[in-house]
Amino acid sequence: MNRLFACGAASLFVLCLTAAPAVHAQNTAAADTGSVKSTPPAEAPHENMQGMTHESPKSEASKSTTHKAHATKKAAPRVDLNSASKEDLTKLPGVGEDIAEKIVNGRPYKTKGELLTKKMLTRAQYAKIRNMVIAKQAAPAK
Repeated sequence: MNRLFACGAASLFVLCLTAAPAVHAQNTAAADTGSVKSTPPAEAPHENMQGMTHESPKSEASKSTTHKAHATKKAAPRVDLNSASKEDLTKLPGVGEDIAEKIVNGRPYKTKGELLTKKMLTRAQYAKIRNMVIAKQAAPAK
């Protein structure tokens, strides 16, 4: 019985090893259904020696989308809680005139987290603006 089980397990193992690359190839082909399937015809070596390079449309598209994504992520200037005007603070999302007035009256701030500890903003409001504000410290007088 043990010998029969071992023989069956070994044959199943070998079957999995031989079938796995074929299944992987099918899954890869199924995943690429949206991309260009046709490959350009192979060029003769003398045609390719004229200094012309061939780059597939897929690689050009991926390069251009990568560059566009990086180009749109420019850092906006952050608003300083300790020196910004009331009008600058009201431009932040979720900050109205009354909240901006509270922020101005609660100055100076050591950290932007003090907006929560001093209960100037709710957690939801703070989550919206935390990446848009900073709390600069005044230079010490010498």
